[in-house]
Amino acid sequence: MNENNILLQPFELPPFSKISHSDFLPAIEAAIAEALAEVDSIAENPEPPTFENTVVALENAGHTLNRVLGVFYPLLSADADDELMEISLKASPLLSDYSSKIGLNRRLFERVKAVYESRADLADLTPADLKLLEDSYLGFTRSGANLAGPDRERFREINARLDELTTLFGQNVKRELATYSLPLTAEQVEGLPQWLLDQMAQNARDRGAAEPYVLTLQAPEYMAFMKLSPFADLRRRLFMMYSGRNLRGEFSNVDIVREISNLRLEKARLLGYETFADFKLDRTMAKTPAAALGLLNDLRRAYMPALRRELDELRDFAGEEITPWNYAYHSNRLRRERYDFDPETMRPYFELKAVTNGVFGLANRLYGISFERAEGIGVYHPDVEVYRVSDADGSPLGLLYTDFFPRAGRKSPGAWMTDFREADGSTRPQVNIVMNFTKPSADRPSLLSPGEVTTFLHEFGHALHSLLTRATYSSQAGTNVDRDFVELPSQFNENFFFSKEFLSGFARHYQTGEPLPDELFDRMIASRRFGAAYACVRQLNFGFLDFGFHVVKEPIADIEAVERNAIAPVEIFPYVPETLIATSFGHIFAGGYAAGYYSYKWAEVLDADAFDYFEQNGIFNRELADSFRRNILERGGSAPAGELYSAFRGRPATVDALLRRDGLID
Repeated sequence: MNENNILLQPFELPPFSKISHSDFLPAIEAAIAEALAEVDSIAENPEPPTFENTVVALENAGHTLNRVLGVFYPLLSADADDELMEISLKASPLLSDYSSKIGLNRRLFERVKAVYESRADLADLTPADLKLLEDSYLGFTRSGANLAGPDRERFREINARLDELTTLFGQNVKRELATYSLPLTAEQVEGLPQWLLDQMAQNARDRGAAEPYVLTLQAPEYMAFMKLSPFADLRRRLFMMYSGRNLRGEFSNVDIVREISNLRLEKARLLGYETFADFKLDRTMAKTPAAALGLLNDLRRAYMPALRRELDELRDFAGEEITPWNYAYHSNRLRRERYDFDPETMRPYFELKAVTNGVFGLANRLYGISFERAEGIGVYHPDVEVYRVSDADGSPLGLLYTDFFPRAGRKSPGAWMTDFREADGSTRPQVNIVMNFTKPSADRPSLLSPGEVTTFLHEFGHALHSLLTRATYSSQAGTNVDRDFVELPSQFNENFFFSKEFLSGFARHYQTGEPLPDELFDRMIASRRFGAAYACVRQLNFGFLDFGFHVVKEPIADIEAVERNAIAPVEIFPYVPETLIATSFGHIFAGGYAAGYYSYKWAEVLDADAFDYFEQNGIFNRELADSFRRNILERGGSAPAGELYSAFRGRPATVDALLRRDGLID
């Protein structure tokens, strides 16, 4: 019975230990019914529509549903078994239908429209109020409110099918990833670090393997093996496994990619847009695909010649052609020879607990906030830890959950931040940052690579965006900003990794306590620009690929042809048969980055420009940090992103700081 369903009872904290999988679907169904009743009461209100009784009332509707989904979706990505994945497939059409019933509610739209059209007379509304009103009105028009007849019903069908397909895409990626492993003999692990040997030995024990080692495609293992193993045949085999994911068999996403792309095009056309990218970018900083592609092409012209020089130099060093499976290996060798630097040598200085203290300390130094381990708060997995976050005056800012380690078959690859509860004017957020770091072994703690430390800083930047929000409305709080602005706080945070002053506060050898040697840090800084063109073009590759599927004006038939044509201007290596990026590209086919992957580079221009401002005035300049907090982190989506950035920087961003950082200009 619903009255006994823990998810439908008021709770301050997610009651993980009391939730069973069987609670979710009934709770979602009941919460949808409650939310629709709330929406109907707004739509049928006999009083004339006002900002408060229509727009604010709609903003606050669906509280129970938001609370239920705030638990369900983070679990689905971080700790889902087959049963929870099946529940998500059943919930997807229910939630799509719910969204359609709101977006296509004619009486509700007419009330919102009436308030919107009278906005010039609403002198008492704040800028955040006006932004909410505009977003509400445009949200309806972008949800098909102006459609009628067969178009209206077709729009509803498309949304339902897209929700189903994107859910299935993500599940296929997670499930197939868990099926891959590569047994290795003692002779085949030459050159690999001890932490990886320990992890592969544990993998073998867990699987009851005949060989002493088993390598999986989990990110830390895959990337380290590709960089360090001297066995080209094994690297090629692993590359083919990784790059051929979801291309065939039970978990193929080929047909799903095609159908998602074509349905997105059809949806955009119904709303009067020429392409899905036109529809998606209409509410971003970039505004148009032409502007976003303009940035990508500017970067292509700047970085492709540098990439060709990098690859020619690497080929001469390696004495063979550079391929996708030997690039990381030879690049690492050249970096070591040129700068006497191997990122793996830094790993002993980045013990996870010390890094956590260092990352928290950065936020304290910049913004005055503090973190205290919270005992007695329930978690969804023993790996998860919880911290109470307080402002400089002791006032609570929210809770931070941390989840660091892979869980094969249950946890999606990559790293991300979600909210169990978003903030509004009366409640504080509960934020979850999730990563897939190197796990500790029986005799060794979790030791992070430099890349993993920057990943931590990145996701923590997203967390700060949520924790520091002062937005009145949850739809404007934290990371609820334009897609091409959302990565600014996270990518800005990564820059501090290259500060000796920052690292000196926590980087100690986990066994000896020795601080990170100056000479090792100096070699890292000297090598920082090494491979910068490759790193940029790799991201451009993903951005062009994304647009390839979303600037089409006719339905797609051959997804391989679309991918190859899209990435041709930024192709790094010749095409390898039986590999494809799109079929496991969760960002654009299961996440929120469709026609938006360019935003990583867009935000990188912003982050380089912002950090350059700090470097000119001191990277721990409290006055600048207060401005960054006040104008960007606290305000969320309460004002247009361009206005927020200019309020902080005093002008719009330019690309110059990024080009200087990567050594392309002086």
